[in-house]
Amino acid sequence: MNRLQQLFENKKKDILSIYYTAGYPNLNDTLTIAEALEQAGADFMEIGFPYSDPVADGEVIQGSSKQALDQGMTLEMLFAQLKDLRKTVNIPILLMGYVNVVLQYGVENFCKKCQEVGVDGCIIPDLPMYEYEELYSECFKKHGISNIFLVTPQTSEERIRKIDDLSNAFIYLLSSAATTGKNLDVSANARAYFSRMRNMNLKNPLMIGFGISDKQTFDSANEYAAGAIIGSAFVKNLDPQDVVGSVGRFMKEFR
Repeated sequence: MNRLQQLFENKKKDILSIYYTAGYPNLNDTLTIAEALEQAGADFMEIGFPYSDPVADGEVIQGSSKQALDQGMTLEMLFAQLKDLRKTVNIPILLMGYVNVVLQYGVENFCKKCQEVGVDGCIIPDLPMYEYEELYSECFKKHGISNIFLVTPQTSEERIRKIDDLSNAFIYLLSSAATTGKNLDVSANARAYFSRMRNMNLKNPLMIGFGISDKQTFDSANEYAAGAIIGSAFVKNLDPQDVVGSVGRFMKEFR
């Protein structure tokens, strides 16, 4: 078991994951934020490697990606920044980004490097499921990297069952098909969708993301899933002059 699988084995509810962009707000903040998040009570975190055309992301994360890229952030640099990650950070870490960046780096190289620095999994929203299964799943398994799939309200039951079979950590349940940064949809339709997912009795736990911004939306998500993922609200809150302090202040609401 990697750290991510152990977490879900040992904790079933109230799991809090935080997303932030590598190299933002300052180029060398990546490891500092990871350390601060663990100290403030995050259960695991997702570090985004920026890309010039982040189609699934809203304004806040697009802006952070652009700034990180302008400051010189690359996947190569991110791995260099994470070289000593496991000397100070114990909670699970995922990398999140777009498939073009991974293909340019080389999938084998990417998985190998993740294993070397202590990354437990990744989320690549635009990696087609069949491509992962046919071309890359063995490479991910060999290096102990969990690949996380996304499900939206439009995903068919057949596809969800297939995703469940291919997954070994959790399933990322998008609260809507919109981009990141929208408020959590707690309408009757959304509740019906969350209930349907919960009642499918999948073998992998669910984490709800997109639209979780405060304690209220976090608690709403927890009614239907093992926990929730916060991205835009956290990134928006980061203070370039006081990164560690801003992490602590944000996390106080949840922990």
